[in-house]
Amino acid sequence: MTGLAGERELREFLARHPGVDAVQVFLTDPSGVARGKLVRRHELDAIFADGRQVAGSILGLDVTGMDVDATGLVWDTGDADMVARPVAGTLTPVTWLPVPSAQLMLTMFDRDGTPAPADPRHALVRAVERLQGLGYAPVLACEIEFYLLHPETLQPAGGGRASERQKIDAYSLTRLDDLAPVFADVFAAAAAQGLPAETLMSEYAGGQFEITLKHRHDALRAVDEAILFKRLLRGVAARHGLLATFMAKPFSDRAGSGLHLHLSLARPGSDVAENLCAAQDPAGSDLLRQMIGGLRTTMAESFAVFAPNANSYRRFQSASYAPMAPIWGINNRSVSLRVPAGPPASRHVEHRVAGADANLYLAAAAVLAGAEKGIRENVDPGPPVAGNGYAQALPREFPATWQEALDRAEGSAFLRDALGARTLDIFLAIKRQECARFAAQVTEYDYAWYARSV
Repeated sequence: MTGLAGERELREFLARHPGVDAVQVFLTDPSGVARGKLVRRHELDAIFADGRQVAGSILGLDVTGMDVDATGLVWDTGDADMVARPVAGTLTPVTWLPVPSAQLMLTMFDRDGTPAPADPRHALVRAVERLQGLGYAPVLACEIEFYLLHPETLQPAGGGRASERQKIDAYSLTRLDDLAPVFADVFAAAAAQGLPAETLMSEYAGGQFEITLKHRHDALRAVDEAILFKRLLRGVAARHGLLATFMAKPFSDRAGSGLHLHLSLARPGSDVAENLCAAQDPAGSDLLRQMIGGLRTTMAESFAVFAPNANSYRRFQSASYAPMAPIWGINNRSVSLRVPAGPPASRHVEHRVAGADANLYLAAAAVLAGAEKGIRENVDPGPPVAGNGYAQALPREFPATWQEALDRAEGSAFLRDALGARTLDIFLAIKRQECARFAAQVTEYDYAWYARSV
């Protein structure tokens, strides 16, 4: 169930888009960064037939693009090539570039045809297959918050005076009006690519927005679409002279940006399958509560996946809409695991822990694996929290620092099984190098706090 593209998809695309000659082909690396090349139209035949030879070290880079030799993907292999193959449904037009262009998502394999452990997409493939082995099809939707900023000043985009853009104005229609041409192009680009973009809203801080993506009965497709949508947002924003950023906490005094994953289960084989989490009870079915139990018990040890960067840890503050403990509740946004209000047929869990900076494939894989554990072990989630979850979040259970999260992930038997041992080792090697490099930087605060006073 790798979802690889066939020649028919290529032929149909080329027939519909005779003017496209430039195609961006890309992979998603363990940090969630898109890395790739631009190829010409005539090269697509070979890519669809035999894949594309790509240096395996492309998946052994840190978030800044520096080699991480500890991954074993650089000099231990002589920087050997692997084979990247096209993902079904991802050869789509790119509307934000000045010349007719397209894009194609790739996924990496070793030369013997086995999935490359460094490609995070394969971790999600395995997580979906394991749930299918239990007789369940995960139904998933991704919600990603983001900021639109002026790239020169890194201040929020939108009309009005700077003071107006700074104020809290959640659900503001004026802010949507201010940026209407940008969002019109976003929805047009999504339609051109077949991406299910739906509700647009202005979030809690100036310049912060969210566009929801429709849930899919194919969880792998849902995450592929979210990856493509992040690229689309960046591209359309740049065309308008703006920066779309998915940093978890771009501003110390404003809301952080989260990745919320909405999960329910159905039976495999039907796009209109019955929701197995549905129930008259607002807490959902017994199955849903088992899933929540598994997600609760695996959340803290998976934190390095949900909060993979130094900036990620600035998001977790009390009364900030970012959760502070592995607790759950019904119709409650102060918890990590929320069962939203709605009709009985819509019951599901919203996982609210991950930042918008998380690798979507790894985050979704960890969530599906946590739900699977809860089902296999019939984990009791305990009673739901009522009222202010922030006031009930002690003692501390989440890692307080990046280093602590990495240490807990390294010792997690659950995460090693959920992502694959080699996949986890590569991810941790990359993040440990980033953590050491970031900690070694002398910042403006070092000078401001210490240069004249110590």
